[in-house]
Amino acid sequence: MQHDAHAHHEHHGAVAHEGHDEHQQHQHQQGHHEHHGHHQGHGEVSWAMAAQATLHCLTGCAIGEVLGMIIGTAFGWGNVPTMVLAIVLAFFFGYALTLRGILKAGVDFRTAFKVALAADTLSIAVMEIIDNGVIALWPGAMDAHLSEALFWIVLAISLATAFVLTTPVNKWMIGRGKGHAVGHQYHH
Repeated sequence: MQHDAHAHHEHHGAVAHEGHDEHQQHQHQQGHHEHHGHHQGHGEVSWAMAAQATLHCLTGCAIGEVLGMIIGTAFGWGNVPTMVLAIVLAFFFGYALTLRGILKAGVDFRTAFKVALAADTLSIAVMEIIDNGVIALWPGAMDAHLSEALFWIVLAISLATAFVLTTPVNKWMIGRGKGHAVGHQYHH
């Protein structure tokens, strides 16, 4: 009987010890994941952080869009070349704003350029598809001149729509350590 009690105690002690080992291993893994999450941007991302990243892209896109429209109109270009120029300039200014912040942190140009491409490409692309889609589909917007209220109203609506629809994309990307999470480490 004493042997059975001793065997039961050893078994219970072994189970308790195994449970302790598993708990320690889980804590180590959890700490390991949290450590990576801090550096890679994984985990919970606030809507405010996503909105700030989207607003950053929107600023570059808006500058490029308006400048492209002004240049295209000034040269008397048609809708397609003007829209292509506006899109190219939107990407240019979107990347330029990110580059500026990363270069300010002391990063070399080549690295900063790679970071800007990784941080902004999908966000700007989504924003441009939505923005230009709204303008293209809005009756009369493509033919509106810079001096007409319709041009500015539709541009504002298209940019606002792009902001609202791109923010969840940025939230998803940042939560997975992509997009603006890549450049975020250089802004500290």
